[in-house]
Amino acid sequence: MGSRALLLGLLLLAAPPAWAGERHSSLQFIGAPVNVTVSQGHGVKLNCSLEGMKDPEIQWLKDGMPVMSADQMYIPVDDDHWISFLSLKAMERPDAGRYWCEAEMEGKRAVSREIWITVEGVPYFTIEPQDLAVLPGSRFNLSCAAVGPPEPVKIIWWMGDSQMKGAAEDSPSTLILPGIQQDVVFSCEAHNQKGLSSSRTATVHVKALPLAPLNVLVTDIADTTVNVSWSPGFDGYSPLQSCTVQVTELHSDRDIPQVIVPVPPFASTLQGLQQSTNYSICVQCANEMGVSPFTDRVSFQTLESAPSIAPLNIRLVQEDSALVLEWEEVAPNVEKEAPLEYKLQWIQDNVTQGEMSVQGTKANLTVWDPLKDLTVRVCALNSAGCGPWSDPLLIATKQETAKQGNAHGSMSWVPLVLGILTALVTIVAMTLIFLRKRRKKTRFGQMFGSVLGRGGPVVHFTAARSFNRRGPEPIDATLDNIGISDELKARLKDVLIQQQQFTLGRTLGKGEFGSVREAQLKMEDGSFQKVAVKMLKADVFCSNDIEEFLREAAYMKEFDHPNVSKLIGVSLRSRPKGRLPVPMVILPFMKHGDLHTFLLMSRIGEEPFNLPIQTLLRFMIDICSGMEYLSAKNFIHRDLASRNCMLNENMSVCVADFGLSKKIYSGDYYRQGCASKLPVKWLALESLADNVFTTYSDVWAFGVTMWEIVTRGQIPYAGVENSEIYHYLIGGNRLKQPPDCLDDLYEMMSSCWNSDPKMRPSFSTLKRQLETVLGRLSMLSASQDMLYVNIGETLGVSGSSCALHDPFENEEEENDSRADASESAAAAAAAVPSDYRYILNPGCLREDEEWRSNTQAGEASGLLLEDEEAQGGQVIIDL
Repeated sequence: MGSRALLLGLLLLAAPPAWAGERHSSLQFIGAPVNVTVSQGHGVKLNCSLEGMKDPEIQWLKDGMPVMSADQMYIPVDDDHWISFLSLKAMERPDAGRYWCEAEMEGKRAVSREIWITVEGVPYFTIEPQDLAVLPGSRFNLSCAAVGPPEPVKIIWWMGDSQMKGAAEDSPSTLILPGIQQDVVFSCEAHNQKGLSSSRTATVHVKALPLAPLNVLVTDIADTTVNVSWSPGFDGYSPLQSCTVQVTELHSDRDIPQVIVPVPPFASTLQGLQQSTNYSICVQCANEMGVSPFTDRVSFQTLESAPSIAPLNIRLVQEDSALVLEWEEVAPNVEKEAPLEYKLQWIQDNVTQGEMSVQGTKANLTVWDPLKDLTVRVCALNSAGCGPWSDPLLIATKQETAKQGNAHGSMSWVPLVLGILTALVTIVAMTLIFLRKRRKKTRFGQMFGSVLGRGGPVVHFTAARSFNRRGPEPIDATLDNIGISDELKARLKDVLIQQQQFTLGRTLGKGEFGSVREAQLKMEDGSFQKVAVKMLKADVFCSNDIEEFLREAAYMKEFDHPNVSKLIGVSLRSRPKGRLPVPMVILPFMKHGDLHTFLLMSRIGEEPFNLPIQTLLRFMIDICSGMEYLSAKNFIHRDLASRNCMLNENMSVCVADFGLSKKIYSGDYYRQGCASKLPVKWLALESLADNVFTTYSDVWAFGVTMWEIVTRGQIPYAGVENSEIYHYLIGGNRLKQPPDCLDDLYEMMSSCWNSDPKMRPSFSTLKRQLETVLGRLSMLSASQDMLYVNIGETLGVSGSSCALHDPFENEEEENDSRADASESAAAAAAAVPSDYRYILNPGCLREDEEWRSNTQAGEASGLLLEDEEAQGGQVIIDL
């Protein structure tokens, strides 16, 4: 009984409920509702009393949901009287609410009276001030509200770090402000008896004009349409409503209406452009405050459109063992479009038997079955694709038979008689010769009969070798029959292109060990892509050269950077049995040629043009970016120079000819002693002395390339012979600072020529320094800053630029003088570095009509020549 009295006393202290003193035999809770107030963070203990059940299951609930707390227990007071306890610690606002107990016995359910718990603490915010964007000087308001308990709650406003004047207001409170001229932050405080709470800080921005858009991109360029996209710049705290795309046609005064684009999305398709035309675009965006500045201009050139006219008047010129077809020439769509090619397709038995592309208006068709009807059709072809097909020309077999019969019927009887007489004379002569030989054989047999009869030696002989005047048939060259390693086969398998997929065109450049030719590569969708094909000459390599040549190409296929020339594919040119195939590398066609020729043209061309220092810096940054990528790939270029940097159609510089030069020039290209084959004026000291090549030696070459760019293509170390370069450099001499060269630029060049390789800067450092110099220079107007130069128009050459440097020619100019060179060619040769010659195909110096008329028949057929390239004349660029 003493323990029961102690428990009862504890319950009275811990729980406020008042119990009924009378006991009942039925299941029921006893006690009255109770209200409890608890300070935030404090604890509370609850209990309830149950009578009429010997072994109960009691469950605590809060607002109808079971309380999942471990601090629950119940103990017996008598056999049918139980008390349940619930302990709640560190009360918070969510713990406030209604609590009660429930029990069940034999299908009967009992529920206790409710206990109401209120948790008091510092104010709790129900509304806090939010960020706003307002017009300058315009009226706006902010709201703030908080609740207890305890109540009341007072609100005080703050602007920045200063309390706003005025008495505290009851919650909720609204702050009304007449307007601001600059961004301001606001907050509020809520006070009650328990303390205060601070709200979040709200920033009120003043709306402004937007900034210029970012990252303007021109994609999906077609003949009359392009897609333009951009990223919105800072919107000035006001949503952008529209953007304006301004299009300007270069070298023309024609006005093009601006295009207003609702946003988002931040993209537009421009239509109604002219084909093969140079444009520039810029973009600005507008919000309710006004418009942003225009972006920098981005240049692009639309593509050609496919020819719109089919060739007419297809006719059969000659019929013999081959068919010679002719047709009328189709005029280009625009004047500056390159000369058109033509595509032939012949059909027999309703099946296409073959196709071929030619550059003239005549084709020699040899692969066809003369015993079946033949249908031929022709379309005009350019870089955009094939135009409409001509009406089919049917060549029927019965027509040929009739023609042959007519030809025999018209034959004169005189030639027939002469033919018979000739045959009789021939028979008589052959009979006499046979009889004479027979007589000699009988005579000699009688003379040697006794000798043979005595067992003398009899000589027998058999022909050891037979000859076929037709020559061996070429076999298809594959990766499996050229003797390369399995690892290299696996790497090249996905970039191997069959030679039937591309058509070789004119020769862009030739050298001692190879050539570069323009080609049309047939894509999977049937369209054609203009590419450049490098190939070794047929007799300047051994079996190991194919392995090394293709291994370097395998490295190139891994490159994916906008400033590094990317490999399109490799191919093998088949040759007759017993001869190794000729390896070929297929690269993107660079419309504007190499950087060195471009720099020369800007300075001493027929129509010189100004290159601002900003443009030259962009060239350097492009090269540095490409070399930074290559060095990160652990790839050493070993022949970095402006001649090996190409300009694409967007006038961005791409590093090219990496790794191939040492294989193309000779096996000892990088060994000291072959001075005529070394690019010695670009080599680092350690490369000249010890034949060592590293990324640091590439940095040295980049310094020389920077000097070339600043001087617009001058010869480095003018007056110093190749054999004297090493002694000149080891004596501490370096390239002099060019006139008008920024001191910062020359300091960068000098740092690249440090005699200690590890003291030279990295390409990442050089790129960062160049970008800093460019950022400090004031930007020139669009008319001064030549971001895009149409070399084709500058040189007066229609279509693409033909001035491409010869990557195979690397001999010194003084060792390759030509006896028949004109005075103008000799003057041009003096302007070209003595270490290399730059070749311009003579076709580029003629008018389009003359070039088409002089096209070799072998190239016009679109087929690979058997062994040697067409021996067309070449001239040095006449500057």
